[in-house]
Amino acid sequence: MLHHRYGPAPERPTARRARTALTLAMAAAALTGLAACQSSSPPPARTSVAPAKAPADRPDRGARDGEAAGHVPDGTTVFDDALPALANLDPALLAALQAAATDAEQDGVTFFVNSAWRSAAYQDRLLREAVAQYGSAAEAARWVASADTSSHVTGDAVDLQQTGGSQWVADHGAAYGLCRVYANEPWHVELRPDAVDQGCPEPYADPSQDPRLQQ
Repeated sequence: MLHHRYGPAPERPTARRARTALTLAMAAAALTGLAACQSSSPPPARTSVAPAKAPADRPDRGARDGEAAGHVPDGTTVFDDALPALANLDPALLAALQAAATDAEQDGVTFFVNSAWRSAAYQDRLLREAVAQYGSAAEAARWVASADTSSHVTGDAVDLQQTGGSQWVADHGAAYGLCRVYANEPWHVELRPDAVDQGCPEPYADPSQDPRLQQ
């Protein structure tokens, strides 16, 4: 398990911009939600999309249908926000990722994306495939959440390729509110705004230990 805690990185000037971007993005998201509540008509539904794990696990890669469902093409970065998988992310998470990625590029690191937002249908399929692969629902739960509990379905998580991006987040991500959540999934990143001042919390051993996923 990971036991590191990461604090602000004042030596990186963009970290201050990241805090500002995070605050502005969260405020914008709140105003959008307020406007939707005051409207007499229901807010527009999110476009259905689907997930993608490691490159070998992405069926139908490059297919237009797959991208609309949340698959991401090879070489996708956090700046490719026209793709549904990134466009449907929480705006504050996307802003923090892009601010961190800008600094990471100064270190020669690119944030390539394996998966981000996923549709419920895609998440359900991944779970079925995991049960078949691991032999039981209990073992599959260590790697794949249900559609009802997945942070990918709600647009609150990104899986970064392990080509430097996930390690850069482990070393510097707290300054942007970005944290690795599961010890067995170092690629899985979520937004924790308090981490900017307090550092990232200790990760869970795996998703099955996450209280948010218990039903």
